[in-house]
Amino acid sequence: MPQTVTHLPNLPYKLERTDMAAAFRWTARLNMHESVANHFSLAVNDDGTQFLMNPNQMHFARIKASDMLYIDANDPETLNGPNAPDPTAWGLHGAIHRLCPQARCAMHVHSIHATVLASLADSRLLPIDQNSAMFFNRYVIDEQYGGLAFEEEGERCAQLFANPKHKVMIMGNHGVLVIGDSVADTFNRMYYFERAAETYIRALQTGQPLRVLSDEIAEKAASEMDEYPEQSEKHLSELKAILDDEGSDYAG
Repeated sequence: MPQTVTHLPNLPYKLERTDMAAAFRWTARLNMHESVANHFSLAVNDDGTQFLMNPNQMHFARIKASDMLYIDANDPETLNGPNAPDPTAWGLHGAIHRLCPQARCAMHVHSIHATVLASLADSRLLPIDQNSAMFFNRYVIDEQYGGLAFEEEGERCAQLFANPKHKVMIMGNHGVLVIGDSVADTFNRMYYFERAAETYIRALQTGQPLRVLSDEIAEKAASEMDEYPEQSEKHLSELKAILDDEGSDYAG
């Protein structure tokens, strides 16, 4: 099997590629991207070790479904191919898909408010509203930033997802890494985490005491959101419909 499959007729995983492209376009529109850095990936085989990922240093606002790289996390020659991914993308996402089978999709960004949270000495996201309560006991904080996410750093980060309830990694001094069951599930979680982080940071800026929910109510709200029917799928579907109405070429 070739290392990458891109810009070919009858591409496999057309729906998955289209969902990924829509997520990239909307992440750029929401200004949650960073230049031509940051990466999303989506597993396409049963054990999660083969995955789609964005090309090296292509702006999120231009990515199309046909641009996705096809990567094998167990291929040590990945960085030697003609369409090799960014080395840090390979280091982080390759490790995630090799070591975390529960992570069907992984999205890593340096969005402003999540990164501000990751830069605080206390990077906890306290449950002060419904959005922040969604993440109660569902994130892990990486306290040991070790530089760019080449292979060793990527493997260290992947090991922090040992608890299956943890779907968000607040990457201290770095950004945020979100995992999920699908593109829709992961994008929705990333979107709401950034919203929650913004509310929390703005609340801190007031200098006023915070109205923090009890652990019991925060867990109840989080559990209810975990089971909320089809919310993430509807979210992505509506975003794709808007892109379609605008005549976007994302699905090409």
